[in-house]
Amino acid sequence: MSSLAEREKQLLLRIARSALTLGVAGKPPLQEFPSDEILQLAAGAFVTLHRRGRLRGCVGQLPGRDALLVVVAHCARAAALDDSRFEPVGLAELSEIEIEVSVLSALEDVALGAIEAGKHGLVVSQGRQRGVLLPQVASQFDWGAQRFLEETCAKAGLERDAWKDPATRVQAFTAEVFSEAAVPWPPRHAQFG
Repeated sequence: MSSLAEREKQLLLRIARSALTLGVAGKPPLQEFPSDEILQLAAGAFVTLHRRGRLRGCVGQLPGRDALLVVVAHCARAAALDDSRFEPVGLAELSEIEIEVSVLSALEDVALGAIEAGKHGLVVSQGRQRGVLLPQVASQFDWGAQRFLEETCAKAGLERDAWKDPATRVQAFTAEVFSEAAVPWPPRHAQFG
């Protein structure tokens, strides 16, 4: 998928905000979406929620058959309600939640020497085990490529050096990352519809 225009980022943030708000309010999932052609294309995405600068939830879906806008709506709701690391987001928290969206490129097989920490996100899989880390995680912790790969193995529940095993698949992707704080419109609490 090519780079998104500001208008498309705004729409995705509004969709995410609406899906989040509906989910926290206990209402049915968002059903109506804009007819923007680019956002109808199949793509993967992660939605990350922050509250007062701290992680409050993050759920993603790797590229598949679903339209980007549907993926973002699903992930926003799931980040608020289904991230097992956190209690569900409450109504009183909504005004403090900031949404960040990461739109993923296609996955490509990659070797350690081709991984650029901070640029690439990683997917490590072996059998039914899989771990995913977004590119911004390596930057946040100042990890080099090998440490990033080891941490992704650990996230998959594998040994840190499982990437050396021929049965382990290592894939990389890039992400276009934007948030309510960085996109000039919509206002933080604008909803779709």
